[in-house]
Amino acid sequence: MFDPSDPRASLALNTTVGGPFQDVRLGDFSAPAPHETGQDYRAWYQASTNLILRCVALDGRASFVRQGQMDEYVVFTLAPGIRFEVACSSGSEALPGNRLLILPPGDSTVTIEGTGLVIFAFSARATDLATLCPPPARLSNIPPFQPWPDPPSGFRLRSYDLDIAPQSGRFGRIYRCTTMMVNVLDPRQGPRDPHMVSPHHHEHFEQVSVGLSGQWRYLLRWPWTSDMTQWRKDEALDCGSPSVCVIPPPTIHTTLSAGPGHHQLIDIFAPPRFDFSEKSGWVLNAEDYPMPCEART
Repeated sequence: MFDPSDPRASLALNTTVGGPFQDVRLGDFSAPAPHETGQDYRAWYQASTNLILRCVALDGRASFVRQGQMDEYVVFTLAPGIRFEVACSSGSEALPGNRLLILPPGDSTVTIEGTGLVIFAFSARATDLATLCPPPARLSNIPPFQPWPDPPSGFRLRSYDLDIAPQSGRFGRIYRCTTMMVNVLDPRQGPRDPHMVSPHHHEHFEQVSVGLSGQWRYLLRWPWTSDMTQWRKDEALDCGSPSVCVIPPPTIHTTLSAGPGHHQLIDIFAPPRFDFSEKSGWVLNAEDYPMPCEART
């Protein structure tokens, strides 16, 4: 249930739920040792059913190579001091930070320089990276992954400046490609107003929430079904940043900024969401990536 001032209050509500239910998977990278280290970076990995995330804490310079990448992947940072050097099938380009990049299939190299967090997001087809993650649960209520249509102008490096001001009636800063949708949510200062939270659930897709800064509390509840043996107790998961929380359907959830200062959260969905895509003006690069022609099921 959304507060009336929340842009998502206009979305159609999901009502069909059923168990058994899967655990929420939380990767709090603010304290544990990294899964991978380089001369100037530390990296952690987290997988969902359809996504693999690499979270890179950079202080210096590092290069990340993909060979024979099957599909598009996304790289983004909100750190203005980060610099990108990208080489891929469409050419080479140097780019500033505070932006989201969509890389084409095939071979590519992303070199990052500076200090800050950089997130790499791949579909689960990147099986070589899947070996670095704890195996995700396979959920029966998530349809098989199906990418969205190819961009009409072809695959190439695409770059989007994230310096976009909030707009009344629009929910965050949403970008999509063939494999996923990324919502760069508007930042929060301090704890979230307890009178304006947004408990809701999704029927057929996972939500992957990435905490880039701040302290977070995920409040979680599972529906009651006719089978009492499937009922679960409410949970509250606390974590710092960076962190990744994978929320499976149909978990009822809401996320609170829980500490002082700046809080930044990113939500990722794979494949892209129909309901967000159908809202006029919400997807900022909708002209680059068409929606599927078939009706939503």
